[in-house]
Order: sequence, then C-alpha cells, then structure tokens
Amino acid sequence: MLQVLTALAPTFLLIAIGFGLRHFKLIDAAFWGAAERLIYYLLFPALLIDGTAKTDLSGMDIWAMGGALVGGILLLSAALQLSCRRLSGSDPAYTSVFQGAVRVNTYVAMALGAALLGPHGTALMAIGVLFCMPTVNILSILVMQRHGDMPAGMKRHPLRTLWQILSNPLVCSVIVGAALNLAGIRQIPVVSPVMNVLGQASLPLGLLAVGAGLGFSAIRGAKVAVAVSSIARLAVLPVITALLAKALGIQGNAFVAVVLYNALPTSVSAYVLARQMGGDAPLMAGIITVQTLAAAVTLPVLLALLTA
Repeated sequence: MLQVLTALAPTFLLIAIGFGLRHFKLIDAAFWGAAERLIYYLLFPALLIDGTAKTDLSGMDIWAMGGALVGGILLLSAALQLSCRRLSGSDPAYTSVFQGAVRVNTYVAMALGAALLGPHGTALMAIGVLFCMPTVNILSILVMQRHGDMPAGMKRHPLRTLWQILSNPLVCSVIVGAALNLAGIRQIPVVSPVMNVLGQASLPLGLLAVGAGLGFSAIRGAKVAVAVSSIARLAVLPVITALLAKALGIQGNAFVAVVLYNALPTSVSAYVLARQMGGDAPLMAGIITVQTLAAAVTLPVLLALLTA
C-alpha cells in the first residue's frame, strides 16, 4: 500500500498545486486556456506517438483489452440510460451525470500509467485512449443531442460528429504511433528526441491544468447527481471492467491497466461539451471536482487490491 501511495502522491500533489495557483491567482487566468490548447494539440500527441511507437506491442492482446474497456462503458451506459435519469432531476443534469460516469481524464491516466506500470505504461494507457475516446465521444454527443437544453438548429449533424471524432488529435496520435510501431520504426533521428522532450512536458503541465479547473460552487445543490455519477465512475465501472477482463483472459500489467483506466476520474473536457451543447455545466464542474478528490482515496484501495 505504501508503494502505491508513493506512486500516486506526485500526481495528486501536482493537481493540488494547480488548484492553488488558480485559486490564489498566482498566474494570470488566461494562461490556463492557452496551456490546455498547447497540451491538447502538441504536447500530449507527442507523448502518445512517442510512447506507442517505442513499445513492443507484440505481447499485448490489444483487442481483448479494448473489448473489456469498451464493454464496461457500454454496459454502464445502458444502466444509466435505464435508471439514472430519475435521480438527476432534469435532462441537462442527466447529461452531466452521464458524461461524468463514462469520460476519463487522459492526463491523469498517462501520469499514473508511467508511474505505476513501468516502461510500457504509456502504451498500455494509449490503448485505452484509442478504444475509449471515440466510444465516449460518440455516446456523450448522442446523449447531449437528445437531452441537452439547446435549440434544434444547433444540434450537430452526424457527419460533423463523425469528423470531430476521427480528427481528434489524441486518437490520431495513437493511430500514428501504432502505425510506426507496426512498421518497425521505433526511432526517427532528431524527431524522436524532440517528441520525447515535448511528451515529458505534457504530464506535469496537464496535471496542473486539471487542478486549475476544479470548482466547488455547484456541489451543494446537486449532491445526489454528483454521488450517482461519482459512484458509477469510480466504483461500478472498474468492477464491470475487471469482470470482463477476467472473462477475456487478460492478465498482468494489461489487466491492471484496463481496470485502472476505467477507474480514473472524469475528464475536464466534459465541462466544455456541457457548455457547448446545453448540458448542466455547473453540475459538470462539481462532478469533476468531487471525482478528482475522491480518486485520491479510491485509487490506492483499488491498486492495493489489484496488486495484492
């Protein structure tokens, strides 16, 4: 347990520092938006391409891992659609509960993968990005289109939604890295060292940005919705994923990776989509905050069980 806590501590300390920097206004507020764009479009793609290209994927059952990850998300989504609208109070609130339950914070995923799963940790988590990011984007947008509080004229065309998913820089980065890996191109002179340096910068800056985005104002008025989304994300989904992974014969670090990926707190990007498509953005901010804080407790327990 002490080893797990030691590995997790730097991640959550960086998140806390980011919150402090934003809360005490030690850095101009405009910095954080620019930093998030830099991470999303340059630093994080560099990390994913470099990590995926360098790792030996031959011993990994990628399709079984993808099946456990996506299968868990689909089963949880079905359960939410059948039952949890009653607990959220309104359609816009339901969209935030849903997003909070299915989305994952990829910055935290990569940081913990690198810290806990050794040299292949980044690639193992990149498999999660490849399978889960398109899945949760499709599901989230479909839910937002049906339940979001926005004019009909602003609903997204299906082709626009498809293009948005296919052009996602994180998904594209994993595909490029996997293609280089399969082609046997593990190192590109000059380019690979530059990408390695950029990738190393993505994790600390990304975690600081996660902390800067935390907010507490909406939690008090929506305790049930916040609790439902958080329990679904941090407790129910990992259990479903673990059962599916066992059934599919996934073992070792690959098993830890798929369960860990589906046990991480929700993504800050869910707040942006909630604002754009008529969701309950204040509730979404509250869910993000509670899950990020709660994960500091749930993840050590989960990892202790997985590594026992």
